[in-house]
Amino acid sequence: MEIMFLLRGLAIGFAIAAPVGPIGVLCIRRTLAHGRLSGLVSGLGAATADALYGAVAGFGLTAVSHFLITHQHLLRAAGGAFLIYLGVRTFLTPGAEKEPAPDSKGLLAAYASTLLLTLANPVTIISFAAVFAGLGIGATAGGYGSAAMLVLGVFLGSALWWVMLSTGVGVSRRHFRASGLRWANRVGGAVLFAFGVAAVATLSS
Repeated sequence: MEIMFLLRGLAIGFAIAAPVGPIGVLCIRRTLAHGRLSGLVSGLGAATADALYGAVAGFGLTAVSHFLITHQHLLRAAGGAFLIYLGVRTFLTPGAEKEPAPDSKGLLAAYASTLLLTLANPVTIISFAAVFAGLGIGATAGGYGSAAMLVLGVFLGSALWWVMLSTGVGVSRRHFRASGLRWANRVGGAVLFAFGVAAVATLSS
């Protein structure tokens, strides 16, 4: 029966990751600019955050979820400001036709930035809690074993999407010239900036 929870988690993780939002745009842009490994590592940062929030909901860590939701405005403001910064920086970055060699420092920064950006949206916990409750899973329902398998599935499902996305974009990168990459940076930067402004604007609502 545990395998069923793993498969359900995989489907949930994939469905959560697949809609193209600011993390998706960031992953696409980094894949185009720095190669598929950079895009994949960026996506894995988001997958880790999804798994962490799934664990908070699944294991009934109410103190953690309460703290994050109570301070969600501060977290969303920080996330929005960081998106605005990334948008401006991306927009001003020139396109490089030759794919740069990845380095450990750059990959760590790519992973950490998407991890923190995804964690800056603690409302995700509510979504996970609703899904887990609907499936009858959690610390007080299906038990810790079921919750652990579901959380693992969430990570694997989310990671699967980022593998597919970074691989697909990486394959298409060879068709981009420097001018095309420059315009990709401009479009990606503008979209990230818009996401950041929208996140900050919702704080007043």
